[in-house]
Amino acid sequence: MLQMNIPGGVKLATLESLLQNEYIRFTLILIGTIIAIIVSHFILKIWVKRIAGRKKSFSEFILKQLSIPIFTLIFLIGLLFATKSLSLLIQYDEWIDTIFYILFTLIIALLASRIITVFLGTWLKVRRGLERTPHIISKVISIIIFLIALLMILGHFNIDITPLVAIGGLGALAIGLALQSTLSNFFAGLHLISDKPIRVGDFIEVEGISGFVEDIGWRSTRINTLQNNYVIIPNGKLADSTIVNNSLPKLDMKIFVDCGVAYESDLKKVEKVTIDVAREIQNTAKGAARDFEPFIRYREFGDSNINFIAVLKVEQPTDQFPVKHEFIKALKERYDKEGIEISWPIRKIYNIK
Repeated sequence: MLQMNIPGGVKLATLESLLQNEYIRFTLILIGTIIAIIVSHFILKIWVKRIAGRKKSFSEFILKQLSIPIFTLIFLIGLLFATKSLSLLIQYDEWIDTIFYILFTLIIALLASRIITVFLGTWLKVRRGLERTPHIISKVISIIIFLIALLMILGHFNIDITPLVAIGGLGALAIGLALQSTLSNFFAGLHLISDKPIRVGDFIEVEGISGFVEDIGWRSTRINTLQNNYVIIPNGKLADSTIVNNSLPKLDMKIFVDCGVAYESDLKKVEKVTIDVAREIQNTAKGAARDFEPFIRYREFGDSNINFIAVLKVEQPTDQFPVKHEFIKALKERYDKEGIEISWPIRKIYNIK
């Protein structure tokens, strides 16, 4: 009750006296820093949602890349102001400034590398069709940025970097001689990214292995097979191999199904029935390209059958397996209904007297 009768000017004076208490000011700055981090997290989520749209995985990627360095930077700024408010630490100002300069430089370098990674990934996704940035690009960018940060820190301490560059050159030469294979794979990875015979997300076939390119790393490329296993291929070996990229120039692809009918069959009827079945599968099976007209081509006189191929089209390389499955089932059922025979190998034995 007594406090309510105190004039407003006295209240302001009391507040100012509280703020002059350096420990209270230190605590308030830290509390304000935490509030700033919470608000920045809310703003960052809104900004990321506008950029990524409905793509939840991409928005999570951006948040994961940017949230930690941004929040750490805000916390360091608040901690610096809070530390400066304590008279107890004035005698250590030079040390504190040095420590915070190093921390700020490293955090800003980390933030810059991640911002470039995010925007580079967005640009590659739009312009090049890459769902994710190959890790080798991100690592090269990070190394360059952190080298610049290291030079800035050394410059802050007035350290002559010329001897360090000479020592680094000799060390790089020794390391290069010792790691020739690793460096060969590294530059082969850069070649794969620049020449673009494959991209992350492509479905490829190489040396009997087929699967999706999961990542192009600094030493090797990971391929995720249809059995959901990783096949690790060194970049140098992959660059020298013959690669079948089923995702280029377009994602859709034609599939060829080997068939054969008995020699006694009416080939005109076989062609009509097979195309009817293929057309039905093309219009109903999941993954089949709806705008494609299937056809067949007789290929050879085989040992037991007249062999031919049926040509269909699918939207994605992995759709070929279920579409073939449905086509073979439907074709066998229709052949049985139409009385078209698929022969099996027959061996005739003649008894010559």
